[in-house]
Amino acid sequence: MDRDEVLRVSNLNVFYKNRKRKLFSKKKKIQALFDVSVSMEEGEVLAIAGESGSGKSTLARAIVGINKDYTGEIWQKYERPQMVFQDPYSSLNPAKKIGWLLEEPLRVDKTRDWTKEEIAERVKEVMEDIELPLSMLDRYPAQLSGGQRQRVCIGIALMRSPKLLIADEPVSALDVTIQAQILELLENLHKKHGISIIFISHDLRVVYKISDHVMIMKNGRVVEYGATKELYRKPQEEYTKQLLKAAGIA
Repeated sequence: MDRDEVLRVSNLNVFYKNRKRKLFSKKKKIQALFDVSVSMEEGEVLAIAGESGSGKSTLARAIVGINKDYTGEIWQKYERPQMVFQDPYSSLNPAKKIGWLLEEPLRVDKTRDWTKEEIAERVKEVMEDIELPLSMLDRYPAQLSGGQRQRVCIGIALMRSPKLLIADEPVSALDVTIQAQILELLENLHKKHGISIIFISHDLRVVYKISDHVMIMKNGRVVEYGATKELYRKPQEEYTKQLLKAAGIA
């Protein structure tokens, strides 16, 4: 086992219940992932790319423990990673202020008891990390822009100092200018804290900017994997070539 390995997924098959089954019929499962294997080292940014329905988010949800019906192995060096979802507005409780939302992961932390002073200090540290003024702690999500809300979502994920962050299409709901700012924020956090990041996206241009390695998925299977620059320069699989061409890259 590589001591620098932070995550290893081996022969992962993930299943869902068939919600469209007929009354009185036997329960059937739908297989969403097929023998997916991948590993990543500490401090790495791994991109998972592919079209909608390719299995990207299914894999992420299995890694964080949301999808529990699977066979195969998911090994992680540290505790469960934190996840940032696509839509920052639906991810935040609209009835709670930003300060409360940031504090909540520490209030429910079962690994240790945080004092009010420690929680307040950690909130200040994270607000600095996500580059938002402390004055926003008293605002509600609806009072923030889309980019600011996504920064808060990232901040919530950072509160317990995770070693692995999974960002599931974190910029797809934002306009191009804000996308660039959030990507820059993730890169800064990666460099500052050495956080390993799994970056999920259908946008191969965005993937190229941020990732060290990229895994291409289609219909729940891994099509191709490799160092990002090498894979973009010399794609081996026809499907990868088609995606790159559609993105205006090849």
